[in-house]
Amino acid sequence: MVDVLNPEHTASKTLNTTLEANEITTLETQNEAPENNHHISASAETQPAEPNSHPSAQTEPTSHAEVSAPPSEPLAAAPQAADAHDASSHEEEMDFGALLESFEHEQAAQEAAQAVDGNVVTGTVIKLTDKHVVVDVGLKSEGLIPIEQVLDHTGQPKLQPGQTIEVVVEHEEPSGGFLLSYDKALRHRVWDTIEKAANDKAPVSGLVVSRVKGGLTVDIGIKAFLPGSQVEIRPVRNLESYIGQTIEVRVIKLNKKRGNVVVSRKELLENEASLKRSLTLDHLEEGTILTGTVKNLTEYGAFVDLGGIDGLLHVTDMSWGRLTHPRDLVNVGDEIQVKVLKFDREKQRISLGFKQLTPDPWLDVAERYPIGARVRGRILSVTDYGAFVELEQGIEGLVHVSEMTWSKRMKHPTKLVKPGDEIETIILNVNPADRRISLGMKQLLENPWEHLSERYTTGSVVEGRVRNLTEFGAFIEIEDGIDGLVHVSNMSWTKRIKHPSEVVKKGDKVKAVVLGIEAEHRRLSLGIKQLQPDVWESFFAQHQVNDVVHGKVLRMAQFGAFVELADGVEGLCHVSEATDLHGVPVKLDVGQEHDFKIIKMNAEEKKIGLSLRAVGDEATRADVEQYKAPHAKEHGHGHSNSGGPRESSSSQSSSSTTLGDLINWKKREREE
Repeated sequence: MVDVLNPEHTASKTLNTTLEANEITTLETQNEAPENNHHISASAETQPAEPNSHPSAQTEPTSHAEVSAPPSEPLAAAPQAADAHDASSHEEEMDFGALLESFEHEQAAQEAAQAVDGNVVTGTVIKLTDKHVVVDVGLKSEGLIPIEQVLDHTGQPKLQPGQTIEVVVEHEEPSGGFLLSYDKALRHRVWDTIEKAANDKAPVSGLVVSRVKGGLTVDIGIKAFLPGSQVEIRPVRNLESYIGQTIEVRVIKLNKKRGNVVVSRKELLENEASLKRSLTLDHLEEGTILTGTVKNLTEYGAFVDLGGIDGLLHVTDMSWGRLTHPRDLVNVGDEIQVKVLKFDREKQRISLGFKQLTPDPWLDVAERYPIGARVRGRILSVTDYGAFVELEQGIEGLVHVSEMTWSKRMKHPTKLVKPGDEIETIILNVNPADRRISLGMKQLLENPWEHLSERYTTGSVVEGRVRNLTEFGAFIEIEDGIDGLVHVSNMSWTKRIKHPSEVVKKGDKVKAVVLGIEAEHRRLSLGIKQLQPDVWESFFAQHQVNDVVHGKVLRMAQFGAFVELADGVEGLCHVSEATDLHGVPVKLDVGQEHDFKIIKMNAEEKKIGLSLRAVGDEATRADVEQYKAPHAKEHGHGHSNSGGPRESSSSQSSSSTTLGDLINWKKREREE
């Protein structure tokens, strides 16, 4: 029995969660009874059986027992009973709410479990958020599709509110709602079609929607993976360019359990190319003219697809003229006509030509561009040595830097012309075999050399600026386009010039004498030393052979000594002439001064031969004459009246004088 007067001793039990709906309704009706009828639901305590009692004698628990307070009880006990009833009722209401919520969750979980088993359910799009598509699928809570599953290749959602779609329920989210899969529903719907296409190796059409690691994502009803190596026959660098394109692919791998599909476009292209290649090779021959599509460009040419097989169109076979790069003529995707120049069937190599479709313009170039004709053209390029001029498509000529202007002050052709300029030139030479045409620009101007001899005569004095120095002389510009050469030999009468920088410097303004003019060879000879008198001419005019001159030793050589006789005039004393009277060599040192006798003179070669020994001989003869003169006077005075015999005696005295007498005489002179 339950003691209703002592509620703390009341044993209550949580309701079984498996109560049926009618039981819940009965309990709710009891709770709504009048206040004076206090109904308490409790479970009777089960008393353990006595050891000697029969099991059937155990007291069964009493459920939902109703106990009413007897009317004979004192009124003071009524408030306590009411309080106990209210507390028990509140606890029961909380248990019922939790029970009902748990029951509904179990029911929803059972329904979701059935959907996860692979069933596709239909729902209605309610709204789109930044992360999800909210869909009503008839469950207690709304379903959520990740927004990434419904975006197209431009990033825009493919679904709109109110649209009916099929989805697969994945699972219930802890935060509420159900996770749905739009992709899995698509797989369920199109999987059979994809499997059949894979088995039949049939192509399927799909839209490239995005770039992923290693390749592309293609929507063929479901999202399939297209590896980058399977996009084209040749490797592709820019996969992003395929996004948004509808292409045909072949299913090469699929996994229904994991929902993975791999496709290839390369296989379809290879099969298509193989068929085209067979048809092309059947009628491919050298000289055949075909239509192809430019597939790729390189620095050396373009690859052209002739139909399943590629040929190389080299840059030299694109145009009869100059091409810096193949893109100057064609672009990728262009459809062009080409001529088969060479075909190696074994290696399947094809050389193509484009310029061969038109006649060679160099065949009759000599007739169309005769020498001396004036022609106009466009500057194609400028180099250090000149400018290339396009006279017509495929015909170019070169204006050499030396043919641009008569002036020699131009440092680079770009000072006169630049690419794109239209200029007029004159044909100087045509060589069809080497495909060369020489052009000239300065020939259109007056040649300053033609009338040079009229403006400058030989011997006239001119003035100009030193433009350049070389080892052999200095170039002096006397007017624009006219340079004259002063050779080192014409710089000084007196000095031996080794380099023109010893006399002049670049940029100096100098005067010179015109020595010669060769207009046909554009040569002008000038001289600086000619401004001064020729000291050699003066020396030769004032001296002759056997003259004794005074000189200073300038430099020594193995064969003799060079002696300065006058300012700018030198003579050579050979070693054989540098001896004393007895033939003993005399040592000559630089800076010594001696008397020398001129023994040789050559005015044309400006050479003078000197002798030191000859001066000694000359002195000896002079001394003899000086010795003989006093003795002759003595004999003349002593025999003045003798006549003929005296003359004979004087003659004998003169002829009998010896060198010893002369030496003794010189000694006595020195002693005196």
